[in-house]
Amino acid sequence: MTAAPRPVAVVIPAKDEAERVAATVRAAATIDGVDLVVVVDDGSSDDTAAAARDAGAEIVRHERNHGKGTAMQTGAAYVARHEGETDDPHVLLFADADLEQSVVQTAALTVPVRAGQADMTIAILPPQRTAGGGRGFVVRLAREGIEKLTGWTPTQPLSGMRCLSREAFEAALPLARGWGVEVGLTIDLLRQGMRVVEVPCDLHHRVTGTDLRAQLHRARQYRDVWRALAVRRVRRPKQAARP
Repeated sequence: MTAAPRPVAVVIPAKDEAERVAATVRAAATIDGVDLVVVVDDGSSDDTAAAARDAGAEIVRHERNHGKGTAMQTGAAYVARHEGETDDPHVLLFADADLEQSVVQTAALTVPVRAGQADMTIAILPPQRTAGGGRGFVVRLAREGIEKLTGWTPTQPLSGMRCLSREAFEAALPLARGWGVEVGLTIDLLRQGMRVVEVPCDLHHRVTGTDLRAQLHRARQYRDVWRALAVRRVRRPKQAARP
């Protein structure tokens, strides 16, 4: 008899997303297989937590901002604590808080993982409705770094919409800090021989602009990606777990 596909838990790291997170939560709950939506409020100064809770999400709150990598680990730990001892581990679907209704398109990420055909899937996003203000420095750093360390060239190395099996997530712990988390995940899993698959998804989110705040955000991204790569250049790759 074929085993039933594993249930899906959606984990949404969020900071100051009160205007958009409720729509994202409600849409995420409709994805096939989802029985839990967790929002990790990573030190928001607005009503992100209240908006997400009113929309039906479980809430975990950091009193101060710890960064995306830590928020992802917090959300995954919350899911693990709420699984019964005899239940299959959830597949973990990570989504950005500002996707709103388009988050339903991440359903495509869950299919290969739930079927046992991939250990991690990564969303490839289409051109966004609003053009961004970046010049591609961070993307180029991430793509070239992953290629040098693994031999694989990702299409969108910083894509934050990803689905992982519980085993793959735990194999990548501890996650890279801050905005280096996606690069770290990709390198660490590929080095262990895990299957990473890119999946086109029609997702749309708020694009960073060209003002000072956006430039500072990109500077932090560059710093965190550089750190994630630097650590992995000197770290011996983990060995794949034996069956």
